[in-house]
Amino acid sequence: MNEIPQGYYLLLAGVLFTIGTIGVLTRRNAIIIFMSIELMLNSVNLTLVAFSSFFGDSSGQIFVFFVMAIAAAEAAVGLAIVLALFRLKKTIYVDEANILKY
Repeated sequence: MNEIPQGYYLLLAGVLFTIGTIGVLTRRNAIIIFMSIELMLNSVNLTLVAFSSFFGDSSGQIFVFFVMAIAAAEAAVGLAIVLALFRLKKTIYVDEANILKY
């Protein structure tokens, strides 16, 4: 059975992280920004699993569970903030959300 080289996993993780970074920097929709952050976290998880498999150590895979728990909490809190913002301002664009200025 042919094994996929570790460089391919790292290349894919780098591409995913780059797409997530571009999404965070260019988009103004709060939901898309949160999705881009999740994409960046998943690329880090892919890197952790790739190195964990390469070195034969399970500590990277255990650390992925902690990152996934933090990502789930971030998604829940972020969605609650977006819902509160939408109820108050009737928009989910971060440019129009200036309620913390005053």
